[in-house]
Amino acid sequence: MSQTAAQNQRAMAADTGFDVELRKVFKVYDGEAAVRGVDLSIRRGEFFSILGPSGCGKTTTLRLIAGFETPSAGEVLIQQQLMTQVPPYRRPVNTVFQSYALFGHLTVRENIAFGLRLKKRGRAEIEDRVKEALKLVKMEAFANRFPAQLSGGQQQRVALARALVNRPAVVLLDEPLGALDLKLRKEMQVELSNLHRELGLTFVMVTHDQEEALSLSDRIAVMNQGRVEQIDTPSQIYEQPLTAFVADFIGDTNLFSGKIEGAHPAMLWVTTDRGLKLKVKPPELGNTPSSGSVVVSIRPEKIQVSLSPPGEQVNGFEGRLVNVMYLGTHVHYLVELESGDRLTVMQPNAINLPDSDTSIYVHWAFDDCIAIPT
Repeated sequence: MSQTAAQNQRAMAADTGFDVELRKVFKVYDGEAAVRGVDLSIRRGEFFSILGPSGCGKTTTLRLIAGFETPSAGEVLIQQQLMTQVPPYRRPVNTVFQSYALFGHLTVRENIAFGLRLKKRGRAEIEDRVKEALKLVKMEAFANRFPAQLSGGQQQRVALARALVNRPAVVLLDEPLGALDLKLRKEMQVELSNLHRELGLTFVMVTHDQEEALSLSDRIAVMNQGRVEQIDTPSQIYEQPLTAFVADFIGDTNLFSGKIEGAHPAMLWVTTDRGLKLKVKPPELGNTPSSGSVVVSIRPEKIQVSLSPPGEQVNGFEGRLVNVMYLGTHVHYLVELESGDRLTVMQPNAINLPDSDTSIYVHWAFDDCIAIPT
């Protein structure tokens, strides 16, 4: 075997299939850790979101990948190459910022071409690639306009085109739709998803918008106080949260603190702090706990309501309807149980809504709620 063939074979064997890897990464500012031992492995071609509240460390994590920040400890790798000594402009990544960061004195065409000119590409190549990028984001008709002459959505398209024209291995998206109104944000979510599917590039997005992350991502990392609490698919993050924080942060949920009174591989018996007796689905990962404290999570849409006793239900309780909110596609109920606990219930649109202060029953199946060890 030739030396080149042997090198290629070793390179293929070393190729992990990950475009971005963070290994035990810390970032400390003035003695305070913004990122605490983060481990991430982002697959090639994946749409990966880093989700969390303000101040959780998600933007710092993205800046560490981009090279705008240097880790206090740990390693950042892009396409199996250690990035410690590699400046931002030499990394195979491009960033799309929430503020767009377009040059106001340059036209759309010139903004998109800017990075290629810095790399001293030939005039013909620049023209071809800019034309291709404009077509990709459907901005051909606006090529000679200035950013101030564009809407927010159009400016966002130009920012995307400027990132994509350099053909990076990884596109970093920092709250890319945060400055848009709700309707335009929905439209741009579809466009982002289509672009990702068409290009096959690795997208890494930072967002605090749970719905955005759930709708766009192949996988999500949920961060809290500088740490990653869970990495999983959107459906697993929503249906099988591993911590009370993830359950509470992703979508709406009802949380009860309690203690395990009995256990079976398929079911736990939990008594809440206020005395509710619940039958609950155990956590999917790890061994089923047989004792100890847990938090029980029940999503509002899993709960059924009725004006009469539901019969032999696994989890059924009487309560009082405190509030009814009609929201068009669905109805939001607030129910106070006899124990004093309050439940949020979400049901499809109903024509005949019960009045507030009505006696009402709620019930749900044991496998529609999950116990989360504390």
